[in-house]
Order: sequence, then C-alpha cells, then structure tokens
Amino acid sequence: MNINAEIDRLVQYALKKHLISQWDIDLSRNRILEVLQIHDYKSATIQDEELASPVPILENMLDWSAENGRLQENTVTYRDLLDTKIMGCLVPSQGEVIRSFNEAVDTDGPKEATAAFYQLSQDVHYIRTDRIAKNEKWLAPTEYGDLQMTINLSKPEKDPVAIAAARLMQKSEYPTCLLCKENVGYEGRLDHPARQNHRIIPVTLENEQWYLQFSPYVYYHEHAIVLAGEHKPMKVSKHTFTKLLQFVEQYPHYFLGSNADLPIVGGSILSHDHFQGGHHTFPMEVAKIEHTFQLEKYKDVQFGTVKWPMSVIRLQGLNQHDLIAAADEILREWKQYHDELAEIHAFTGDTPHNTITPIARRRGELFELDLVLRNNRTSEEHPFGIFHPHEEVHHIKKENIGLIEVMGLAVLPGRLLDELKGIAAILDNGKDKKVILEDPDLSKHYDWVVKITENNHSHQTSYQLLLDEVGKVFATILEHSGVFKRTEAGQQAFLRFINELKRKIK
Repeated sequence: MNINAEIDRLVQYALKKHLISQWDIDLSRNRILEVLQIHDYKSATIQDEELASPVPILENMLDWSAENGRLQENTVTYRDLLDTKIMGCLVPSQGEVIRSFNEAVDTDGPKEATAAFYQLSQDVHYIRTDRIAKNEKWLAPTEYGDLQMTINLSKPEKDPVAIAAARLMQKSEYPTCLLCKENVGYEGRLDHPARQNHRIIPVTLENEQWYLQFSPYVYYHEHAIVLAGEHKPMKVSKHTFTKLLQFVEQYPHYFLGSNADLPIVGGSILSHDHFQGGHHTFPMEVAKIEHTFQLEKYKDVQFGTVKWPMSVIRLQGLNQHDLIAAADEILREWKQYHDELAEIHAFTGDTPHNTITPIARRRGELFELDLVLRNNRTSEEHPFGIFHPHEEVHHIKKENIGLIEVMGLAVLPGRLLDELKGIAAILDNGKDKKVILEDPDLSKHYDWVVKITENNHSHQTSYQLLLDEVGKVFATILEHSGVFKRTEAGQQAFLRFINELKRKIK
C-alpha cells in the first residue's frame, strides 16, 4: 500500500466535502504526516473520486499503521483512537463551525442549519455511518400503531485488550463525563473515546449556556443531544419544561425531551443534565388523544390522555407560560400521588419514586408537551422495577426504558440479531424446536418460540415472523412500564389521578 496516496486521497476527500479550502492542503497533509509519524513524503498520482465517507481510506491507513508500528494493538479501541486523531486534522475549528452554523440559520433557517451540521458530523466521521448501517431496523404493527424497532449493532463491542490496559492507567477525571463540553477536540484514551472530530453548537436556554451536538451512534434522523454547559445532575422541574419549550421555539422542526431523573426509569447518564431531540416523528407523537379534560385554572390549555401503552398526559396551547405552569403543577401533584390499588407509592421513607419523562414539540402554531408518568419502585416479585420490563420479556430486553423507547422506538441489544437468525434457521430447516434448548444462547427463547409458532398460519418467513413477534413483545414491555395499565381497572386508576388534578388545580 502507498500510504502517501492514501493521505492524498483523504486530503482530496476533505477538500470536496468543504472541510478544508485549497489554502489548507499543505497544512492538513502535514498534520496527518505528524500523526502517522511519517517524515518523508512524495506526492502520489491519484484518481479523482467521489466518496460518501472517509471509511475506505481510513481503513487502509489503519491497516498500514498496524503493519508499521503506529498502532500499539490492532483492536477496535486503538483503531478508533487513531482514525479519530487523523480526522481531527481535517475538521474546521469550533469557532468556524459555529460561525457557519449561525450564518446558515440567518440565511436559510434553523432546519437547513441543523441539516448542514448533521452532514458535517457525518463527513468528519464523528457520526460513524458505517457502523450505524449495520443496525437492523423494521416496523412492527401493534394496536398502538407501527412501533419502530432497531437492534443496535453500531456501538463497538468491549475490547478486552483495551480494558486490561486501561486498568493499569492513571485514572483521569477529565473530561468529567462523556457529555461535558470539554470533550470537544479531546484526544481520548483507552477508557474514554477520542473526540478530535467533535464539534458543538451553543444554545441559550433560560439564560443558561447549553450546547447542541449529535449522538455519534444515531438511532434516528438528526439524533441530537442538548447538554448543559455546567456539569450538574439531571433534575426534572419547571425549569426543564421552560428549556424544552424555548428550544422548540428556536428549532420548531425538532422535538426535545428529557429522560426521567430517577434510577431505573431514567437515562444512562443522570450525572449531567441533558436532553435528546431530533428531526424525527415517533409513534407516540401520532398516537390519538383518548380522553380530553380541562383544568379550570388553565382555560387556554388543552389536556388529554394518549392512547399509548405508557401513561401520557398531553398539553397543547399557544402560550408557553401557561403550558409550563400547568406542567409544573401536574409534576408536583404526581410526585406526591399514591394509589394503593394501582401499586403506586410516591415514597419509601424519604426515597421518592414518582417522576415524569417530558417531551416538547411544535404542532403548527401550537406548543405541545407530553408528560409520561413514571415510577421506579421495586418489589420482591419485580426486583428490577414494578414499572419496568418484567422477567417474562427479559429474553428480548431487560434494560431500562428511557426517553427514546418511551416514544415507541425500541433499542434492542445487539446479541438479539444472531439469536433470532439462529432460531429462524432451526424453524426453516424443520428441526424439532427442542434443539433450541441445546443452545445456551437460544434456550431462553424456547417457551416464547413454542407459543408464537403454535397457531401460526401466515406465509411469512420464520425470520419475519420473529421480527413481528418481537414488536409485540416491545409493546408489552411498554405496557409493563406504564404506571396505569391498559386494563379497565388501570384506566379507571388513570381517571382517578385526572380527577385529583381537576380537584386540586383550580
């Protein structure tokens, strides 16, 4: 392999993607030479080419690096650290990216500005489109509409070599977490991803400095993270509702939501206040209002419960301040709410259990807030959580149900793909289903497979049948997570809470 040719190809790619100008060619090349510790360079003759991604070039450069002692170990972690460092040589500065973004907002509008920033994040290989393309995606028809399903294969598997080496490293608390603004341009280490190709956009919310960035492993179109400039814990409050609505006022094509702020029902990073948003329509957004009601104090706000497996109160109105005040009162009432018949206890001693997952969006001129009621209590029968995927569905998923899944997009573990394909192969080959019991990875699915194949008379392939049935399991998972069940008794309990709101909020 001619490494000089690969360097020239990468510089040409950056030029065509407008990451650099013609005046940056020598500078960018020299930066890459420095990273690869190359002290002798001769220009190579390369073909003119249009590449959607730098991945083919980077793979060649990483293979060369492995063969020539530039990689300590030829593993995913070490390769990721190096290819990010290479791409960091070609990324515009933070100030330049912000200037271009603000110009795009002024000239073309926020929708076009976020689209351009999203494309930049892909072009610089911060969003790893090659890995995201491996995710399995499908729609699953249910009584709640078509749920959006993904099996997540985009995050690299744990690298045992890097894990072992990281144990010997001196521990660092910089950046404080994966969401801190200090990740911009950070070189990374074995226990922290490299971020030389990472840029963020400042956003002002409630007179505080926040930042907009994209998730490197996007689950949907323009999967954005909006993070506090200060490292502070998540807390759902009146300020949360204010920030969410102020954001969708500035970016009306985006939704923005917050994970709940308690363990089990909350997000994976509760230590840093942040939201998730993007340019995507989720199944919950198009779910119908099932029951409308009015709170006397807020005559200009429309209230309703949503036909959804989880318990959702939807607020709509033209006035942000009214929505914020109404949402705050509902949150405060819910935090104190008990219902023995529905197994809802607000506290165990001084430990709180009730909170809300809020989501904001625009619907034409209206502002809309969805308040998803959550409770994180556990019991002997359900040690992982009473309102959490129950043990009967753990063969599909037992992880927490966060904001994205609340809205109807399943993020299923990567191990599931091989398991489903293994089961489909057994069914297609006409083997006795008991063969499943002989495989330690498949045996947990045996009872489920027997049940779904007993009365199956469809003409689907076995694999398609399994995908549809996984969608039904996901609907059940969301029902498990709902505080007021979809049964008659559960819906009566929901109405009891609504009536309590009517009585107290006057």
